[in-house]
Amino acid sequence: MNRTLATACAALAIFTSCKMENPLLTESTLPYGAPQFDKIRNDHYIPAFEEGIRQAKAEIDAITANQAEPDFQNTVEALEYSGRTLDRVSGIFYNLNEADTNPEMQEIAEKVAPMMTEYSMYVSLNEALFQRVKKVYDSRASLSLDEDQMKLLEDTYKSFARNGANLSDEDKALFSKYSEELSLLSLQFQKNSLAATNAFYINVTDENELAGLPQYVKDMGADAARDKGLDGWVFTLDYPVYAPFMKFCVNRDLRRKMYIGSNARSVGGEFDNTEIVKKIVDLRMKRSSLLGYDTYADYVLEENMAKDKETVEQFLDKLLSPSLPYARKEVAEVTEYAREHGFADDCLMPWDFSFWAERYKEDMFSFNEEQLKPYFRLENCIDAVFGLATRLYGVTFEERPDIPGYHKDVKVYDVKDADESHLALFYADFFPRESKRSGAWMTEFRGQSIYNGVEERPFISIVTNFTKPSGSAPSLITHNELTTFLHEFGHALHGMLAKGRYGSLSGTNVARDFVELPSQIMENWAFEPEYLDSFAKDYRTGEVIPDSLVGKVVAAKNYLSGYYQVRQLQFGLLDMAWHTLTSLPEEGTVEFEKKAVEKCTLLPDVEGTAISPTFSHIFAGGYSAGYYSYKWAEVLEADAFSLFQQNGIFDRETAASFRHNILEKGGSIDPAVLYRNFRGHDPEPEALLVKLGLGGE
Repeated sequence: MNRTLATACAALAIFTSCKMENPLLTESTLPYGAPQFDKIRNDHYIPAFEEGIRQAKAEIDAITANQAEPDFQNTVEALEYSGRTLDRVSGIFYNLNEADTNPEMQEIAEKVAPMMTEYSMYVSLNEALFQRVKKVYDSRASLSLDEDQMKLLEDTYKSFARNGANLSDEDKALFSKYSEELSLLSLQFQKNSLAATNAFYINVTDENELAGLPQYVKDMGADAARDKGLDGWVFTLDYPVYAPFMKFCVNRDLRRKMYIGSNARSVGGEFDNTEIVKKIVDLRMKRSSLLGYDTYADYVLEENMAKDKETVEQFLDKLLSPSLPYARKEVAEVTEYAREHGFADDCLMPWDFSFWAERYKEDMFSFNEEQLKPYFRLENCIDAVFGLATRLYGVTFEERPDIPGYHKDVKVYDVKDADESHLALFYADFFPRESKRSGAWMTEFRGQSIYNGVEERPFISIVTNFTKPSGSAPSLITHNELTTFLHEFGHALHGMLAKGRYGSLSGTNVARDFVELPSQIMENWAFEPEYLDSFAKDYRTGEVIPDSLVGKVVAAKNYLSGYYQVRQLQFGLLDMAWHTLTSLPEEGTVEFEKKAVEKCTLLPDVEGTAISPTFSHIFAGGYSAGYYSYKWAEVLEADAFSLFQQNGIFDRETAASFRHNILEKGGSIDPAVLYRNFRGHDPEPEALLVKLGLGGE
């Protein structure tokens, strides 16, 4: 007995020692309990996941072992508050695995995936836990719950039902198996996409081949060549390099190589994703079928504003039908312009379109993106974006160099409300690197909630891939990147201004087709002269951006709007094509895709290229059967922003209503109700068509 006690004490001592050394398992001593990024090592993660899962399971077991009659507090709230250590660990690890990863972290992710899936199944397929939740749910009419409590109860019950709680034991085992396989495949998909992106580059040694490229692009190329120990210039698929390269490089063959390098990623070869795509789709079909849904889209859309696949398909078609004629006309106009200026082939290829479209735009509006860049120094844009939040909502941002970020490029800000109360910590990660995936996104290390009567304010991050300062040149962003910044900042505001009780109903935890409203409405300010005049200054001279140039920006706002509308609808249709399947197609991934998007095709197809193998939004992100939501939200924001235009783009009363009805409420109330509370009516797709100059009434 003494030996057993001694062994137990030794084990406790070892665990206590590990916990003391592991910053993921100890309460942070930093302001607001900020993550201790400067202390976290890769070898901390697996022990932290193991301990987080152990604690979470113990909390679940305590709920099921409770001899008291199940009620809202001892079952539903107890479940909501369980797993806090695991949430902290996973919130840090998974975000860093996208923003600052390395091979060791990717291996850890593969080891952790089955652990997390097993824990998820431990909860969702826990019969004793489900029966307690069901008993509370069945008696909900007599419980006198408030609005938040009722929403949490309904969501909790539905979550169990949607994750297999009503299945037979045999089907539960299958559901768990499919879920584990899916988690690993999604990780492999993302890993392959990143590896394929990083593996490709072109090395140019003759500067004459770089005719047309802006100097800053050549400077980035020279820096990249030095980093790789090569002569000349190296051009990668990082967006700040790729986008201007395709717009400005005169050398058609180099543009072709870059285009194919980008669009043939993970199509065959070492980092192939084509078979992984079909496996993911197949497993999603099988899981949905087990739960009684006809398709995976039916399963997903049940929880969204759209509710069913028929609504989404009708919505996409209602936008596509009037947009296609405009898009085809725009492509024809750019093609004709190219022919008039020396293009000799029968039609433009995809690697030609951006180049000639930019030349046509320059002639039509007498300006180009490069003329704008000197006015958009990143530091000024940061101040302006923060300043917009101050003008609208009264919030302020103070840099906190004493709080560590997870990378030397990351800056941390203390966000305060108008009354000086703390709202959030904001982490800004702007520049590309090989350890970061492409694109731009908002995320959170901790969401807002109230726990044990104490409010926990959120830790919010936005991640982008803007041009890094090079030599004596500052970071300059394009006007398009400014809109991206505003977009992601809109998501950040949704998280930072959250004012809920339960974390699962707070901030951006809303229906997928509602979550883009706060982000996309922010993009509108990028085209408002009054806003641009307040900060857009030439970094070399201090000259405010001329009214004439702002006028051209506004005039060019809808340039190629039909083309870009159809491009986005193409992504939405491809997403729905994959996720409305009831059996796997016999043809390969690339062949299936070509058929699915055929009616959206505006330029010749290029053999060996495809969207699906790097379509991370739907195969490794949260937008499967949900990519349409970007356009859905555009309809919402087109109507919503018209109220700001009507009352004044900086009107505090309108902003206060948007904050109260949209940003603070999270998912606690049906989004259709929230929207009507703000706007006074339901939106119509025609509002977007009118905004884009594509018809409408």
